[in-house]
Formats: sequence, structure tokens, C-alpha cells
Amino acid sequence: TTWTANNTYNLQKQIYVLPGATLTIEPGTVIASTTNLGGSIAVTRGAKIIAVGTQDKPIIFTSKADVATWVGGDPANGTYRLGVNEWGNLTIMGRAFVSENAVPGNTPVPNAANIAPMEGLIAAFPGDPNVVYGGGDDDDDSGSLKYVSFRYGGRVIGLNNELNGLSLGGIGRQTEIEYVDIMNNVDDGVEVWGGTVNMKYLNIWNIGDDSLDLDQGWRGKSQFGLIVQGFSANAAQGSGVGDNAIEVDGAENSDWQPVTTCSLYNYTVIGQPISGDHGMAFRDNARMQVRNSIFMDLGERLVQNDNIDGDGGAGYGFNGTLTWAQTWSTPFSSFSTVNAPANPAAFYTAQVAGNLNDVEDSVFFRNLFGTAYTEATAVGVFAAGNNNTNLGAATPDQPIASITRGPLVNPFGSLQMLPVISLDPRAVGAAATSVAVAPNDGFFSQAQYRGAFGPSENWLCGWTAADQYGFIVPPPGGCVIATPCTGDFDNNGDVNGADLAILLG
Repeated sequence: TTWTANNTYNLQKQIYVLPGATLTIEPGTVIASTTNLGGSIAVTRGAKIIAVGTQDKPIIFTSKADVATWVGGDPANGTYRLGVNEWGNLTIMGRAFVSENAVPGNTPVPNAANIAPMEGLIAAFPGDPNVVYGGGDDDDDSGSLKYVSFRYGGRVIGLNNELNGLSLGGIGRQTEIEYVDIMNNVDDGVEVWGGTVNMKYLNIWNIGDDSLDLDQGWRGKSQFGLIVQGFSANAAQGSGVGDNAIEVDGAENSDWQPVTTCSLYNYTVIGQPISGDHGMAFRDNARMQVRNSIFMDLGERLVQNDNIDGDGGAGYGFNGTLTWAQTWSTPFSSFSTVNAPANPAAFYTAQVAGNLNDVEDSVFFRNLFGTAYTEATAVGVFAAGNNNTNLGAATPDQPIASITRGPLVNPFGSLQMLPVISLDPRAVGAAATSVAVAPNDGFFSQAQYRGAFGPSENWLCGWTAADQYGFIVPPPGGCVIATPCTGDFDNNGDVNGADLAILLG
């Protein structure tokens, strides 16, 4: 089925893209669902979604209430509102390896038969295959998402059972996730359960729980992410008011495999300085490398050992696994022998240097809590070889071009929020140049700066909710909307820089 830009689509219930089917969505298509009804899309294992927009014609998932603010029907003339739960979400399920011990029959050793039920979906009958994810194909392909914006979404099914802005369960590395925008969601912004999918250019604002949540043995890579913490509803923290910026859970239980072992480059994380939680919270044996990034205005700790996730995991050091401290001093190439796969070096490929947990070549600014760096210091984040820079709190040292916050708001009880109302996220000062760059591995870009934006680029322009609602300060000369190259001039089935070179002679 193809959804076309000359129509507006209204999700009335949970729609499933079934195994063998492909849903294609044209650039510029708007999916505007009846407000508060909860209509959603779930892409099942063996199905695909091809939702490829462009910078000037993004695909927008939102609610009728949002569209009502678009003057002349143009999303660029929309008005930001406090709102959430106005429709459901997009859930994609794949057949890559996952780690979930709550399902009877699952094994602690990686197994193609290990599956898990997707949070937020309701089975039509016991054993419903359309609501589960997982398998044994790390190269699984669930399709492509590019230039897609999700606004005012989420749905509360029950306690700890909610729809995220974008839910990815067991997604394989052949799936393309690039230029994804989440504005206002009741639960997490993007949540990944297991799999090997890689992600680039994520823009996540005003999320009601964790902005980026990584779980159940995700073994992927991500580069260029902007997280702006805030709130999307007058509700408790975790249900409308932002919790952790990045939360990473290892495995369930923590001695199972796969265990989350991932690599993030070029993130800009802007927290809430009064009532925000952690920049990075680690649980259940998780291993995450974060490099060439910016963390500023955090509420509590830069790095926090949460140890367990509350879902039955046993935390670091269980059953002969590494302790929390050991993960920060153990090389990436040291693989656990507890419930190990047969080929650990081929199974865990997202990290290629450094230690299992590390933060390198990053900038920290205006993180003023007394405990902001306690844990980070204890695990060696500030060791000289890591090339990290703590800029303190002086405004001239700010690592991004500009940020303006609105008046203090109390969305729930004693919580105090300072919403970001204007932002130019381009790197300046200490962030304008990094010591090292990401690996040249065919996925990462070799960006010689810290944070998600170079000194002269802003990839938010034109297609994101933040830009269309007027939160983004355009760079000098204004935002440049790129016209994509659409010619496959070398006839290889792909449109890329080689085609541009041919076009330009």
C-alpha cells in the first residue's frame, strides 16, 4: 500500500502492517489522527515501512489538534502547544537478537527463538505473532525512515505499558533510520529493544520520560542526536515531565546475552537545570561509549549507576559479570563468557576501540548540581587520555551558539522546568573542534567537532517541529533547504555522493 501526499490519513485504531506487506509513505504526506483516540501503526516482523521524506517535504505524524494550528494548512505556520497522548505512535518489530528473560522458554544464551511482546501493543489472542519482536537475523530489514516527524504522540495502556514516540524492537542493521524528529510524547522519545539497527540525526524534544532509551541488548551505533529536555504534560516525572536524557539497560536478566553494547557519537544533550534527572543512566550490565558530545544544563548527574531497572534485572556484577567499575576499565574486546554467543567478536561489532563504558572527547557545561560529576570522576571520565573538557558555568564558555529559556514553570508538584524557547545548537568555542573523529566504517561520518552540529551547519532546518514552531534560530543567511539529488547516474541502484560527482562532472 502507498500513502500519497495529496491525502491526509487519519489513524482510528491500531493498524498492523502484516508479514510480507510494505507500507510506502510519500514525501510530504501528513498522518493527522483524531485527537485523543490513540490510532497507531505497528509494523510486524517480516513487514516493511518505507517512509522517506525530504528536508522540504517531511512526513508528519500528528493529531488533528496540531493541524488546527497550521495557518493555511502549512505546518511551517503551526503553533506549539502543551500536549501529549493525542494519537498513538509508530512501532516497528524485527527479527534480530533480543534479550528478554520474562518470556517462558527464552534462553540466557542468544537464541533465534527468543522473542518478546512489544510494549504498548495488545495481543488479539494468546500467542498473537503480530505483537512480538526478536529472532536471529541481525541483518533484518524493516525498511527506511528518513525525514519523519512525530508530534504530540503516545498512549498509556497501563502501568509501565506506554507507547513511545518511536518504538524499535529487534530491528536489524539493514533498516535505515535517519532524520527522525520527536516533539512531545508521554513516554520515551525513541526506545530501542535489542537488535542491531543504526540511527543518525535524531531530534528529540520535551519528552515525558527518557529521551533516548536503549534496552535488551542493543548492539548498534548512533550519530548526530539533539536532546532537549522539558515536559509535555502537567504530570509526574516519567509520565509527562522528562526523566533521564539517555537511559541504557543492558540485558534482562543482567547475565543474559546479548547485553547492550553500543556506540554514540556527536550528541548534544541539553537538560533541565533544576528538576532534571541524569544525562546518562546505566543499568543491568549495559556498555555504552559516548564520544564527541556536549552535555549541558543537566539537573543531576552526568553519569549515574542506576544498577537495576526495576523489571527484575540483577544489576552489574551478577553471576560473574563485570562490576560497574570494571566496565569502565575493561577493553571493548573483552567479551563476557557468561551465557556467551559462539562468536562474540562477530556478534558485538558496534565498539572498535576504548573501554566497554567510556565518555571521550566531550564537553560539559553548566552542570551545577553538587553531585553532577561525582560518579563520572569515580569511573575515570576526567582521566587525561579521555580528552574531556569541563567548561564550568561562565556564559562566554557556552559550547553552542545560543540558548534562551522561558519563565519558570511548575508542571507537577515541586518540579521546576525552564523550557527552551529558542536555540541555535551549532558548535562554538571548545566544541568547534574535536581531538578525534568517529571510525571510518561506512556508517559514521568523520565530523571533527563535538556535539550534533558543526560550526556552520544546522540540519534541523525546514522539517522539524522545533523549527516549524519557531524554536530554532536560523544561522547567518537563514536556513538552507537542500534539494535532494534524485538521479542514479551510475546505475547502481543507489543515489549518493557518487551520483552528485557525475552530475557535476
